[in-house]
Formats: sequence, C-alpha cells, structure tokens
Amino acid sequence: MSDLSGLSVFERGEFPRWARVRQHLDVTEITDPAAAIAAQFARPEIAETIKPGMRVAITCGSRGIDRIDQVIRGVVAGVKSLGGDPFVVPAMGSHGGATAEGQEELIAHYGVTEELVGAPVRSSMETVLLGEVLDGVPVYFDKIAYTTADAVIPVGRVKPHTAFRGPVESGLMKMLAIGLGKQKGADYFHSRGFAEFHRLIPAVGEFTLTQVNIPFGIALVENGVSHLAIIEAVPARQFRTREEALLKTAFTMMPKLPGETIDLLIIDQIGKDISGDGADPNVVNRDGTGFLARGETPVRPAVERIFIRDLTDHTEGNASGVGIGDFLLKRVVEKFDPVKTYMNLITAKSPGGGRLGLACESDRQALYLAIASCLNLTTEQAKIVRIESSKNVEELWVSEPMLPQLTGDSRYEVIGDLHLIPFDAGGMFAE
Repeated sequence: MSDLSGLSVFERGEFPRWARVRQHLDVTEITDPAAAIAAQFARPEIAETIKPGMRVAITCGSRGIDRIDQVIRGVVAGVKSLGGDPFVVPAMGSHGGATAEGQEELIAHYGVTEELVGAPVRSSMETVLLGEVLDGVPVYFDKIAYTTADAVIPVGRVKPHTAFRGPVESGLMKMLAIGLGKQKGADYFHSRGFAEFHRLIPAVGEFTLTQVNIPFGIALVENGVSHLAIIEAVPARQFRTREEALLKTAFTMMPKLPGETIDLLIIDQIGKDISGDGADPNVVNRDGTGFLARGETPVRPAVERIFIRDLTDHTEGNASGVGIGDFLLKRVVEKFDPVKTYMNLITAKSPGGGRLGLACESDRQALYLAIASCLNLTTEQAKIVRIESSKNVEELWVSEPMLPQLTGDSRYEVIGDLHLIPFDAGGMFAE
C-alpha cells in the first residue's frame, strides 16, 4: 500500500475522551443445548415422527449461530435415540464459494464434522427441481437430502432479515427455500429482488413441505448478547404460524445502538458468520441494498460514517457487506477473497455490498479521516461509538460528546472512567 502520511494535513485537534458503556439486554439463556434438544425430542408429537431405520438429513447453515456444534450434535443424538440414521447436509445457498468443498469446510470451522457431531457430513451443490409456485417460480432442493433421506430436519435461527420485512423472514422457511435450494435456488430467489421475498419464502417453503418429508424443524432464537435463548422443535404444520411468533420475540431481544445521531460508528469485525450482510443492518442502521432508507420512518440513530477494522476468521475472506464501510483498515482489503465474496454478491444481486471504502494504515488515521469527512464537525466534537460486531453490542465504547444522548435511558450504564483514546506506537487502538 502507498504511503499515506501526506494525509496528516487532516490531523487537527484531539480526539474526544471515551468511556466503556454497558447496554442492558435480554440475557435469557439456554445453558445446556443438549438437554434442551433432548427435551424437545421427548415430546410425543416429535418422537413419533422418526421411526427406527429412517435416514434423516439434518441441515447446518453458514451463520455463526451460538454453539451450533452443540445444537447439531444434540439433534444427531436425538435422531439416534429414536433409532434413526442421521447425516448432516450444509444448507447455505451460495456461501462457501458455492462449492461442496467450501460449504463443508465452512461448517467444519464451527465444529460440525463427523468426528465432533457423530454423523457424516454429505455436501453437494446438486439439486432437484420439485416443481413451481406462484408465477413460474422454480423450487429447488438439495439432491442428497431429497434422494437419500427418508426425512429432513431443518435447523435454523429465527431472526429479522437484513433486507425485507414479512410474516416470516430468516428462519426455518427460509432454510427450506434458499438454504436447501443451494446456489440455484438462491440465485433465482435473489433475481426476483428482495421486494418479493415476503411472498416467495412462504410460498416456496409451504410447497416444499408438500413434496418432502419434513416432520419438524429445530427453531433457534438468540438473546440480546447472541446466546441461545430458545430451542424449539416446531412441527411442519406449524412452521408458518410459529415462526411468525418467534420472529416477534427475536425482534424484542435484538440489541440496538444508542442515541439519535452517531458521527462515527467503529465496527471491529464483520463476517458472514455474524450476518448475511457482514454486519446486521437491523443493528448498525446501514445496509447495502437501500432497504432501511425505503422504510416509512427514518432509522435511529442516524449514522454518518462507518469504519470497519477487520473480517472474522470464520468468514474465510468472504467480505460481503464490506460496502457499508466508508473507511477500512488495510488488513480488511488484504483478507478480501474475491471468489467467495463475488459469488455471494452476484447470487444476491447486490454488488454494492463488495465495494471497498478508503483503506487506512492505522486506527488513528482512520479516525482522523472519517471525522474530517463529516459535515460541520471538529475532531473534539465527534460522537463516536465502537462495537465489537453487530452480534456483540452488550459493551461498547462511547465518546464524551455522545454521552448526553444516553442520559435518562435505563438501557445504558457507564461502567468506566472517561479517558483519552489510547493508541500504540503504530497508531492502533491499545484497548
């Protein structure tokens, strides 16, 4: 990278002091996923659906769901306890570079391997065409699961989607429609645009339930600190209604950013294991599709600039969503894998999600340049918020000019003393 020292002309004034702040979130948590899943499998209406000798496909997606390895291992154990013969299929549309090997490697990073969960992983990008719905929408389904399994159990996290609103969003129905549809299904879905998702996902999901033996699904909901709060076996006939209710619960548990306006939001990490958009737009209030801007009311807090510091290890170079960042550390660019990122973005019909912001040598430089790019703002006045990721917003750094916006809001508690932002000799954050 070229020498950027000439940009020091923007370095005017001192940064404001900041302090550590805790956000009080819903921390309802399942401490023992295995026991919770065993209890679900013990329910008579669930247990009776798996017969001895049945081959059962269990889905595993690409999101970094809390303790997903323990969840899958628990589902495998539940199927075995009923005499079934389970195996795992990656179900993640085009993620993992849209290759069978890439998808198997991705879930292996989460600890989902035959050795660790007790069932083989069978990965393929091949699909079968189940039929069509609505006005000629094709319905694709994982070929291995369709041709070799007697039953399929989708496992999915229910949460608000990052680019549309509907009765069901991310969850079991989406797992059926897009996850198990592999790259073909995901590509066709996205070619219709997110504005169609609210009707496409229920239609495709409900049609799939008539074509494949899907006795029940395992619905997961995470709390405000991204830990499992709900694990529920949902009978297939209740997918639509139960997902609607769980989605409302998930909305109430989601963390938020503080205040009404933020000049600079610093995000330490983004990645596909955190959100389909790298950072969840429902949390950081910016997205690459313009979905939030089309809402009936402006999102709050309004965020003027975003600085992204790194990609997660689990995203394996897939930088989808990096386009929300105005400024980046150069290591983000260095970790950027074009093949994985482009395949995901083209399938999603959202190339803007891969546009790169201004790359900086250090945190100090990024802060100076980002603040200098804001309107009517001096360095000392900057309202700055720093978070680890959109999944980890329980504790955050908040600058002194931002703190008055938290006054009177019981969700936030200042837990540290105000102090100057510390940097090491290389200009990187020292905390």
